[in-house]
Amino acid sequence: MSHVHPTRPGVPEPTLTSDTHAPCRTPGSTDTPAIPAQNKGPAAQPSTPPSTRPSPHPSPHGLTRFNAASAAEAETLLLSCCHSPRWAERVTAHRPYPTVDALLAAADEAGYDLSRADLDEALAAESSAPPHPDAPPAARTALRAAHAAYESSFGHAFVISLENVRPGERLDQVLAGIRSRLGNEPEEERVIAADELRRLARARLAFRLSEGLTPRHSEA
Repeated sequence: MSHVHPTRPGVPEPTLTSDTHAPCRTPGSTDTPAIPAQNKGPAAQPSTPPSTRPSPHPSPHGLTRFNAASAAEAETLLLSCCHSPRWAERVTAHRPYPTVDALLAAADEAGYDLSRADLDEALAAESSAPPHPDAPPAARTALRAAHAAYESSFGHAFVISLENVRPGERLDQVLAGIRSRLGNEPEEERVIAADELRRLARARLAFRLSEGLTPRHSEA
């Protein structure tokens, strides 16, 4: 099976998902089924908006619940992070994980091993979210046009991980990223998109572990 990435650098730190890029969509579904909680606690508080959330801190409790979930539940949760059934099956099959870091490393490793078909399937499930409503009209128009140009050129949504990028700088970073990558050859862009998708999947999984594996997939 061919790999989409020629090398395997060290495992990066968990990344933040861009608030200008929608999370993975499961076709025909709007919500991610929650992994049932083992003990009911107080009612959940409203989620913090993406632009104001701190970096996720995966919890051992979230890992315990992930390890204890059924295979179907674990795969459904993973598919909300990256819509590649083979990726989700592989990460699920290696449970139980001794630590959160081990789980995230396994997710990374499986991400490096996506075949062309796996990557195409995962990218097809990604979508570009609209600009933040507080963004200036000209910036919103520019971002929509840039996303449209990218999708016309490469046939899938633009994916980018905005690690250590301040919320107020994300729109400019996305615009710059699209404009820079529009000049890539298709195969070059596939490698870049695969790496960004892997980082996004890791970030989404880390967020779900920090939230107890119960939030809707549209919140990550």
